[in-house]
Amino acid sequence: MVYCGGLENRYGLTAIGGSNPSLSANTKIVKEYLPILIGSVVGFVVFALLWRRGAFLKISNYVSETKEELRKCTWPTLQELKGSTVVVLVAIAILGAFTVLIDFLFSIIIRQLV
Repeated sequence: MVYCGGLENRYGLTAIGGSNPSLSANTKIVKEYLPILIGSVVGFVVFALLWRRGAFLKISNYVSETKEELRKCTWPTLQELKGSTVVVLVAIAILGAFTVLIDFLFSIIIRQLV
């Protein structure tokens, strides 16, 4: 029995009859998977070279040193953070209102000149 959409049945027959071609005769599969294989080999070679040169050790050292420096920082309290957030929001609102006002005034001036 052949399933809908032309899918092969469990006996290896295609929708139009006959048998499926062997995998070795199917060059389409080789063309599809060859770039993946080559990319995987190149990625593995690059990974191996970086490993041998100690690049991953340098990255590990960088991350651990960054964590150490961040522990030395003084972080704001929740109240300080809330206060700073309010200051930033008010400044953004004032700057936005100023921009809208200047844009409105310039549009009026340009309409009068034209």
